[in-house]
Amino acid sequence: MTSPLAPTGDRLAVPVDDRDHVLGPEDAPVTVVEYGDYQCPYCARAHTVVRQLLHRRTKLVRFAYRHFPLINVHPYAETAAEAAEAAGARGRFWTVHDWLFAHQGRLSPVTLIAALTDMGLDGEAIAGELRDHRFLDKVRWDFVSGVRSGVSGTPTFFINGMRYKGGDSMPELVAAVDAADAAARAPDTSSAAARRPLR
Repeated sequence: MTSPLAPTGDRLAVPVDDRDHVLGPEDAPVTVVEYGDYQCPYCARAHTVVRQLLHRRTKLVRFAYRHFPLINVHPYAETAAEAAEAAGARGRFWTVHDWLFAHQGRLSPVTLIAALTDMGLDGEAIAGELRDHRFLDKVRWDFVSGVRSGVSGTPTFFINGMRYKGGDSMPELVAAVDAADAAARAPDTSSAAARRPLR
């Protein structure tokens, strides 16, 4: 049986850095990167699983979310991503991130701004930022980094830099994370093998 983390040429082209929104300890042995779309129903389902994963593997996983709005099929996805970035500039990225996945039927600009206002954010200021596309560069930077990594649909996950090709159920993701943790902790025998004398 092929491992869902088997190297297939699908590697994360752009490592996690200060531009990313990250949950979990910086020194976690496993880094999970998700490329997602706020209007994608499969991403909403995966979002619930990711939250459970982070709860179960609190010290094991660092999670980064990157935007990959599929604007040809999801007309509000890019605006929703820009709104999340606007909230992030105010220290509220994850609050709005969770809300967007929980309320995919309310992502039109009018209802979105009303919801942000209800969350205590300056809806009028954010509406102006969305009109000016102040955060569109960040959203497109995420998208391009995904394209460079071979992403074509959502959700797409990378675990410790390798594309995850398994399912997005809780048991499957937990097993993949635990396997990545075991691999990260395994001693590196390649240098020892290189030093071994030939017979």
